[in-house]
Amino acid sequence: MAVTTAGSTAGRTTTAGCGCPLPLPCQCSYPALLRARLRAALATEPLLRNGHVLTASSLLTAGLGGLFWLLASAWYGPAAVGRGYAALAAAALLSGIGQFNLGDVLMRFVPTAGRHTRRLLLRCYAVSSAATVLAAGAFLLLVPVLAPELGFLRAPLTAAAFLAAAAGYTLFVLQDGALTGLRRPGWVLGENALFAVAKTALLGACVLLLPGSGILPAWSVALLISLLVTNAYLFRRAVPAHARAGREADPPVGLVRYAAADYLGALLRTASYSVLPLLVLGRLGAEQNAYFSLAWVIAYTLQLAALNMGSSLIVEAAHAPEQLAAQARRVLRHSALLIGAGAVVLAVAAPWMLSLFGPGYAEHGTTALRLLALAALPNLVLGLAVDVCRARRAMRPVVALQAALLGLVLLLALLLIPPLGITGVGLAWLIAESALALPLLATLGRWLPKGR
Repeated sequence: MAVTTAGSTAGRTTTAGCGCPLPLPCQCSYPALLRARLRAALATEPLLRNGHVLTASSLLTAGLGGLFWLLASAWYGPAAVGRGYAALAAAALLSGIGQFNLGDVLMRFVPTAGRHTRRLLLRCYAVSSAATVLAAGAFLLLVPVLAPELGFLRAPLTAAAFLAAAAGYTLFVLQDGALTGLRRPGWVLGENALFAVAKTALLGACVLLLPGSGILPAWSVALLISLLVTNAYLFRRAVPAHARAGREADPPVGLVRYAAADYLGALLRTASYSVLPLLVLGRLGAEQNAYFSLAWVIAYTLQLAALNMGSSLIVEAAHAPEQLAAQARRVLRHSALLIGAGAVVLAVAAPWMLSLFGPGYAEHGTTALRLLALAALPNLVLGLAVDVCRARRAMRPVVALQAALLGLVLLLALLLIPPLGITGVGLAWLIAESALALPLLATLGRWLPKGR
């Protein structure tokens, strides 16, 4: 703040923030100064700036995704919505199996890959898409045994849409990881917005063409549109620019070992997120799964905020590993305020938000949504611990924490579904996250020491 003194306190003027020439204390200068400092911090610090852009991408995607499901619930019955969401959850699970978590690997290694970036990205694309198609094809063959409720996926057109959704989602995740590693979060925001708008528009067309099963085809075609646009930018501009800037970089070292361990941890994490809708579908039926799925979609927005800030942390740790502990603590403080405020808003507004989809959603899903929203805070601590270990290439704790989460969630959900229904699933998620986060928070000084 620039201050000039003219012999007394009354003569002081300030030009900081608001530029007001009035003598201090200038009441309008304080909020303006705070805004100016926030803008300056975001402009000069990639950690928070990129994390905020990625979070904005998630919020925009969640908002437009909510519109998608709002229209789906208006145009289709609860049973069709439940089956559609279960099919997409299965596609996401199979994508998680086939992508080998190479999206996160790209995010970790692309910042220092230099002229090897294009080759690294193409190899990841080829391996992950082929593995995903094989996994999805095997799933379709075993649907009568694994998930009889998803038997409609075996119809030729629906099977093609399912394979496209699984493979397309794999490439979608990989390009997100590459763009994040390249410090291009604005394009992550843009591609997610394009996908969300396209699938909503296509859903309207599918209502006319496919009255009973348009959710999955709309999703698949929208993925294809987003992939074509984003990869044109990625390979024509972003990757060549990065290669020129770091053309002397060495090939990534230790990638295979890192990827193998990270893949196992990511597979466990994806299973934790994706298995719950399938479990509800099998135990409680398609209608109850619709109520749970919409609550999960809304609450998952808060978890995405933590994931995005963790992604920014990993990218910056690749550039300046000595700053990891200080940056991680800053992410924890910053994200706790944002996610805590979001959890309170969701907990209060849960009945109103769910009532937009219909009275049944508010009646059956309100408590589950509140529990899932509260679970976002312990999820932040758990996710930060995992991201710190990944940045340090300490992969054993990564696998152990994700395995513990999956085991606790499944055990508690199986115990609590019979007496509590979908509320029991929300409670299981909150208890499992808290059981892992509280010990981590109590030992914060050990795995996240202050200073370098």
